[in-house]
Amino acid sequence: MKSFFIGRYEIKLPIIQGGMGVGVSLSGLASAVANEGGLGVISAAGIGLLYPNMQGSYLQKCIYGLQEELRKAREKTKGVIGVNIMVALSNFSDMVRTAITEKADVIFAGAGLPLDLPSYRTADCSTMLVPIVSSARAAQLICTKWQTHYNYLPDAFVVEGPKAGGHLGFKTNQIGDEQYALEHLVPEIVAVAETYKDTKTIPVIAAGGISTGKDIARFLQLGAAAAQMGSIFVPTNECDASENFKKVYLKSEQKDIRIIQSPVGMPGRAFDGEFIQNVAEGKEKPRTCAFHCIKTCDYTKSPYCIIEALYNAARGNMKKGYAFAGANAYLANKIRSVKEVIDQLKNDLLFAQPAL
Repeated sequence: MKSFFIGRYEIKLPIIQGGMGVGVSLSGLASAVANEGGLGVISAAGIGLLYPNMQGSYLQKCIYGLQEELRKAREKTKGVIGVNIMVALSNFSDMVRTAITEKADVIFAGAGLPLDLPSYRTADCSTMLVPIVSSARAAQLICTKWQTHYNYLPDAFVVEGPKAGGHLGFKTNQIGDEQYALEHLVPEIVAVAETYKDTKTIPVIAAGGISTGKDIARFLQLGAAAAQMGSIFVPTNECDASENFKKVYLKSEQKDIRIIQSPVGMPGRAFDGEFIQNVAEGKEKPRTCAFHCIKTCDYTKSPYCIIEALYNAARGNMKKGYAFAGANAYLANKIRSVKEVIDQLKNDLLFAQPAL
């Protein structure tokens, strides 16, 4: 597998582990992927819930939680570690500042356009900045804004297509439209990146529904430098979620994956279950909001509290939560180690090389 660079950091394996909150991808999973040569990613979403015994408000606990997860990851690996921070988070600024201060190698920012992300860079900043986009228009807008206002260009782009798990940057009627397929998006965003090649090399990372080495090979052929994969790493020993959460992936079938409407204001892809059915019947409406975690969320109009639902699920209480999942997440049939998953991907990619 050919390595590539995100800014100053060489990624030996063209595999980025997707950031999965709340409590699904933390230091355990991220460090395991980094140890195999990929780029491991800690999700900052809801991280304060994982440290309930710490002093202070939820927002203060989030800062402490991110510091702790980065510290623990550094104890387990010398590889490249990133942080996924949703732009929609009310504490986006705090999380970005904390990631930069703690010298996370990369920040991945999606669920909104991170138009001011370079403004948080410090004089000694060693953190690379990577927006997650779903269109060439968004990629071009970010490049223009960043270059004009901050004299900075993205260190890479993640292009997330409509087969991804979790929140999707598409309208519901676009998700099944082939014109918005990842195969169309990647070449378009590679073309945007190419227009800046005399100033900076901006690698493009394909994401969404990628589940095999053959898939990786296909997107490398389309110009991507790497693939981001999330769901494939959930049913692993090192994934930070509970065993009950992982078993949802093992027991589910393709028919169990559905598109839901998230309180964040975006459609999302998840495994169906009792909680989602209760939401549809209006049984999970929140009475208060203890976290104020999402900028766009109004609990008086929200069908449920998303941060509590995701936290409950990651802890194994599937009656009070649900699992986000990519379009091919149902293919999982056993719990493996991260090494086994990556060895299989490397083997598959080796046999797919003639296609390149």
